[in-house]
Amino acid sequence: MLYRAKKLKALPTVGLIAVLCLADLWLVNKRYLNDEMFVDASVRQTSHAIKPVNQAILQDHDPDFRVLNFISDTFNENETSFYHKSVGGYHAAKLGRYNELISAYIAPEMQKAVETFQSQGLMMDSLRGDSLWPVINMLNTKYFIISETTPLPNPYAMGNAWFVDSIAYVDNADQELAAMHSINLRHQAVADKQFQSVLGSFAAEADSTASIHLDSYEPNELHYTVNSRQGGIVVFSEIYYPGWTATIDGQSAEIGRVNYVLRAMNIGAGSHQVVLTFKPQTVKTTETVAYVAFVIMLLLIVAVIVLQLRKKDGKK
Repeated sequence: MLYRAKKLKALPTVGLIAVLCLADLWLVNKRYLNDEMFVDASVRQTSHAIKPVNQAILQDHDPDFRVLNFISDTFNENETSFYHKSVGGYHAAKLGRYNELISAYIAPEMQKAVETFQSQGLMMDSLRGDSLWPVINMLNTKYFIISETTPLPNPYAMGNAWFVDSIAYVDNADQELAAMHSINLRHQAVADKQFQSVLGSFAAEADSTASIHLDSYEPNELHYTVNSRQGGIVVFSEIYYPGWTATIDGQSAEIGRVNYVLRAMNIGAGSHQVVLTFKPQTVKTTETVAYVAFVIMLLLIVAVIVLQLRKKDGKK
């Protein structure tokens, strides 16, 4: 208003607007990132002091597996996640499907596991882990934490990925979640029929020579080598989420969802390099818009300054 009333010149107006914008950003940002959130390295390490059980698990250099902590408030703590990929952990905005999986399967299976350990001991090879905690195995849970000293290896974990012998399609999410009670997750999969065109109906017969190896792992990029004589449907022990893309030998391929939360792909016979990547277009678009807006703002500021300088030169 002062500028329109010609009581304030253009250059001071632009400067004032810039200062107000910076002040607004500063005050809002300080609500979420402030001095109290920064501590000395020694304090940070002390708050998550490593325990012998964590040290033991960290000796396993497998690039990707999960850990289930039985001695903590499993789904309301993040100490386990400080060192390991955890089945549990707290987040204010958990995936709805994963929360439902916790209620329907993971929590009841944990209870069964505790009761079994108490009644039959910890000789894991003699327990019926495949039938007692199949969904926990499906999540490639390689270690259980039942004490602060020694982890309990879970020999029933299904690994990073596996071929299934058959797949069933159902009409909706409720049926998909319920069907997991009645199938052998190591050999079968269930999917919403919306993914039938992606995954197809063929699943390979049991092939003892088939192999899937996770070559490298990053949170947003995973590389696998897949070998099989017949090909078929591969289930990846990774959470399905829109935005993930896949390639097979460099060629774009589609990802489906099975077992309510996991990724799956139909991969042909032979040896293949499979890459799963998370670089959603929405993030790229948002970054592009932000950069363009920033450049435009800088150009406008420069243009105003140049015009003001020219006006001053013209008056001399």
